[in-house]
Amino acid sequence: MSFWDEKKFLITGGAGFLGSFVVERLKEKGVDVNNIKIPRSKEIDLKDMKNCIESVKDIDVVIHLAAKVGGIGFNRENPATLFYDNAIMGIQLMEAARKENVEKFVAIGTVCAYPKYTPVPFKEEDLWNGYPEETNAPYGLAKKMLLVQSQAYRAQYGFNSIFLVPVNLYGPMDNFDLESSHVIPALIRKFIDGVKNDKKEIEVWGTGEASREFLYVEDAADGIMLATQKYNKPEPVNLGAGFEIKIKDLVELIAELTGFDNEIIWDTSKPDGQPRRSLDVSRAKNEFGFEAKVKFEEGLKKTIDWYKNYFDKSENHNKVENQGHC
Repeated sequence: MSFWDEKKFLITGGAGFLGSFVVERLKEKGVDVNNIKIPRSKEIDLKDMKNCIESVKDIDVVIHLAAKVGGIGFNRENPATLFYDNAIMGIQLMEAARKENVEKFVAIGTVCAYPKYTPVPFKEEDLWNGYPEETNAPYGLAKKMLLVQSQAYRAQYGFNSIFLVPVNLYGPMDNFDLESSHVIPALIRKFIDGVKNDKKEIEVWGTGEASREFLYVEDAADGIMLATQKYNKPEPVNLGAGFEIKIKDLVELIAELTGFDNEIIWDTSKPDGQPRRSLDVSRAKNEFGFEAKVKFEEGLKKTIDWYKNYFDKSENHNKVENQGHC
């Protein structure tokens, strides 16, 4: 029997961006669809402990992907919501899973948990060496509490919980709502809209000097699958692609790939967020053999094509607003 045979999985956020790819990977492993439970947020509120208890019944493995997330603008406007919702969902779900004797709990953290000024590349040992960038802090700290909980539950109860730290994700089926999206989908939408409407200029936030690392969503799903199967230790593990790109270069690349060749205006009154962001990905490779496969430009092209084929045809387009990067 393989690891995946006859197990029942709870995938919170399984209908979302990353979750939908994780669910597809489970099906590819031969997991019966009837053994994959996906609580829908509109029907099951995981901020209610009763729903957490009900969700983990007869479950062998929990992969907790559900999160309330956004870019800089969303983070600045909703710090309390981001802290409370993400903390309470994870804390209660892990406690319910522990009481139900769930075999394994996979907690998904965030790169936003790292200190604002972390030496590049970010090593897992640096997670506690300072306070996160201010606009990210409520979300980042709420998710980082799951690392504390995971390690405490392993120490006291022998509960097998692991904690993964993915960098910023992108890819098909991302959130392109400019009220809450991250930088790549926001830029793709704004530039495609600019081309379609022959806009003479597009405004973006910040100076362009901050840097980010991005992981294609299908690579992230593969990393989670490998960790779920093979990793059973208390130390957190980064999931990334192992490269760094300045926002200025990212903006120019997406403009080129979408065919926007008019003026780009930088609103330097808006925040850059964390100055630099790039992960040390050696632990993931050494512990469970994960390496990102999709080249960045290839992933961007796939994301742009998906947007053009699916989302951009929608008649219910939201009004384009400025959106920053997490």
